[in-house]
Amino acid sequence: MNKKTGTPLKAILETGGAIKEKTIGLDDLKSHAEKAGLAYFEADCDKARSCSAVLRAIAKAVDYPVFFGSNMDALLDCLGETLFEQKTGMVLALRRLHSEDDSLLEHIDALKGVLNDTVEYGEDNGRVFSYVVEHAGKHDAPEPGRSPRPYAESD
Repeated sequence: MNKKTGTPLKAILETGGAIKEKTIGLDDLKSHAEKAGLAYFEADCDKARSCSAVLRAIAKAVDYPVFFGSNMDALLDCLGETLFEQKTGMVLALRRLHSEDDSLLEHIDALKGVLNDTVEYGEDNGRVFSYVVEHAGKHDAPEPGRSPRPYAESD
């Protein structure tokens, strides 16, 4: 059951739309998505400190081509094409999006708009698009004299 809207998770996975954060754990969501016949994609946004980094994380998660344009129009194309390639639809989970970072605040509404436009695109084309955003607040401020954590850890 979606705690905020009262809509059962099963109904959201059948029709598409936003899944409220903390409705279900992401590991359980993946299982439910697969049982519903939906592809599951998870974008790790934890290290993303800019809008373009968030968009690249999403494009990487859905295995979109390298020539991704890193703007909201490109994201809409990316999600629409990825959705259309799926037999019945897909679920996109944005893991640890630092939506309260100053660099992301102004882009959050546009990101939600693209996600909701993709829901509508799915409805118009016989596909289901559901998504969940796991909010993680702000990134910790870097310590003076120390570089921020690198994006890719070395082995």
